[in-house]
Amino acid sequence: MLSGILAISDAAALALHTAGLLAADPGRRRPARDLAAALGVSQAHLAKVLQRLAHAGLVHSVRGPAGGFVLRRAPDEVALLEVYEAVAGPLRPSPCLLGRPVCHARGCVMGDLLRRIDAEFRTYLASTRLSALAALRLDVSAIRSSRKSSGRVVAPEQQVRRGRTGR
Repeated sequence: MLSGILAISDAAALALHTAGLLAADPGRRRPARDLAAALGVSQAHLAKVLQRLAHAGLVHSVRGPAGGFVLRRAPDEVALLEVYEAVAGPLRPSPCLLGRPVCHARGCVMGDLLRRIDAEFRTYLASTRLSALAALRLDVSAIRSSRKSSGRVVAPEQQVRRGRTGR
């Protein structure tokens, strides 16, 4: 079976989106149920991801009626690589497309493409801070309500490009 060139687990994708939501309003405590609703995901799955983020020291949970999750550090101090590795483990190079631990060929059929993709992905995650995600408006519940009120669908990335981030 051929493996994917760039595989990001559901947990890692969920962690990045969740951290982006928390970065959008760093002082606000967000209950897991609200975060799950905002992302349109299972609260049970999100709870496991939040537990990993807390164990890595990236988020702090506060119990009680006014409780929720909050980032432990300022969004501009946290690289996406930290969030990714908190749930997925160390970022590893892409494996052989045939799944072989050692390739005996003179070269890869993909040339150096896999190495370049790996390097670009690592550089992006290491150099991008959570503060950069805040402008993306990752809260799908807010997007749904804006679609209903305007009757017009505008992709979040278009809103950012146009400077219409809702702030």
